[in-house]
Amino acid sequence: MSAIAVENVSKHWTTTSGQVRAVDSVSFALDPGTLNVLLGPSGCGKSTTLRLIAGLDHADTGRIWIDGREVTHLAPARRKISMVFQSYALFPHLSVQENIVFGLRVRKTGHADRDRRLKRVSELLGLSALLDRKPGQLSGGQQQRVALGRALIAEAPVCLMDEPLSNLDAQLRQEMRLEIRNLQRQLGITMVYVTHDQVEAMSMADRVILLSCGRIEQNGTPADLYETPANIFVARFIGTPPMNLLRLDKAGSEAVIAGTAGPGVAPLAWAGGMLGVRPEHVLLARDGPFTARVESVEYLGADSLLLCRIGEQILTTRVAGRVGVTGGDSVHLSWARGASHFFDAATGIRLATEPIHQTATMFA
Repeated sequence: MSAIAVENVSKHWTTTSGQVRAVDSVSFALDPGTLNVLLGPSGCGKSTTLRLIAGLDHADTGRIWIDGREVTHLAPARRKISMVFQSYALFPHLSVQENIVFGLRVRKTGHADRDRRLKRVSELLGLSALLDRKPGQLSGGQQQRVALGRALIAEAPVCLMDEPLSNLDAQLRQEMRLEIRNLQRQLGITMVYVTHDQVEAMSMADRVILLSCGRIEQNGTPADLYETPANIFVARFIGTPPMNLLRLDKAGSEAVIAGTAGPGVAPLAWAGGMLGVRPEHVLLARDGPFTARVESVEYLGADSLLLCRIGEQILTTRVAGRVGVTGGDSVHLSWARGASHFFDAATGIRLATEPIHQTATMFA
């Protein structure tokens, strides 16, 4: 049984310019005890989807189940969920302890049970020494832990998080990612986490649901989205730098990278389509089959990004450390056979990972 199931759920807004499909016939099911990320750019519908699961917004169409029980028309308080918002929403006049147990007081939970839960949560989050402080006396990371503690103390089987780390600096975000992931595994709760940050999604999630314009572009594991993107949108959104996309043209009996004489990279029927290859899979090789001119070099310490012109197009390669080339130099490039991705240029849909007739001469 799924911990959360969403079936053909839609939410539309009416504006002066017409109807906006914030969520458009979205369906997915999430396994119990997993961390699931709703990922996508601003305005894609991820926060609206979370609010529909929480009951803060009501779906125009479709149904929602939590733990096998339909909750489509239930109030948030009856859905057995907890929630962490982008804003910490802490009461400034209450202590850490009072903020954490506030919900339990409202629900009239007994003193003994309340104290037991507080002790467990404060120890899990490293807040035991801070219980008497006010939110204004805490750092951003500590305030985020208090907000997280307030959600966890409810001991709900489902926890929803709406961009909880967006107000933290880069180092704290990394630390809190690890803490949240470890807590989720330790407690065995089902978590739905909203973010626009692909690093958070790829490093934390058991499952990523990538949305665009209110629709699901791909639903799978982080490895699925990285290794077999369903379309051009997924290919470009996942990965830093994003996947290179090169137009294909006809040359003889094969398709080649536009502006080059070869080698052939795909069947002739795929001419006009797109070849995708990730920057980290492109290698500098003395005998590489592709000749390119270096446009610029960006040194990042652990690695370098080279922008190269191959035929009529720009391709980025990511190589370890420093490189002994500079703008204007000629280089040879190669990549492994399985690193090629092919897409229909008109629809953006994935065609295949590798044409079966490809020859080894194309690659180093």
